[in-house]
Amino acid sequence: MNPAITLDQQYALKTAATRLEREFAGTFNVETIERFLHSSYDQFAGRAKVTTFLPLLAEKFARQRLSALARVEGKHLDGKPTVLFLCVHNAGRSQMALGFFEHYAGENAVAWSGGSEPGDHVNGEAIAVMTERGIDISNEYPKPWTDEVVRAADVVITMGCGDACPIFPGKRYEEWVLDDPAGLTATDIRPIRDEIERRVLALLDELHVAPRFTSSHA
Repeated sequence: MNPAITLDQQYALKTAATRLEREFAGTFNVETIERFLHSSYDQFAGRAKVTTFLPLLAEKFARQRLSALARVEGKHLDGKPTVLFLCVHNAGRSQMALGFFEHYAGENAVAWSGGSEPGDHVNGEAIAVMTERGIDISNEYPKPWTDEVVRAADVVITMGCGDACPIFPGKRYEEWVLDDPAGLTATDIRPIRDEIERRVLALLDELHVAPRFTSSHA
């Protein structure tokens, strides 16, 4: 255990491990789950300015990574298309894409997001313009991509991360050329948001996933 972790955080991580062990019982052993949980914690601890929510972030990220690993290893085969949205900071474009994808796909597909250089928080203006569409991405958080998440994805959508984006043979890659919302006003971000929505709906159509809602904007 990292000596810098407080007693409260140690307790929170133990509680998180118990939840994950219950969720992944019969899929992964305790050692694997704890290894993923603590490595996920370390991913955030090195750059976090506020450490209060680190155990919660670590649990959410470890859950995503373990779910991805289960798909890679053939332990979870639900037939749902899986998409990974990648950009540099995982704070704007990829988070909006994830928000639209989950909004329209619901339980019929799986989506994750990540960044080559994750930021500290999701862009506030991006959150605002998504809220205008009734989609809340305020609880999302910038996170790195990991090998198992990339390997589990059927489609990897990249947005400006260039050579830093991971390349695995046999994967379908698609580059979405979009302006970076960083530093832009809500007025400037809205056209980017609308283009992301259009592309997400087109992607769902290609994946034969019927959207749960229709959009008058895309």
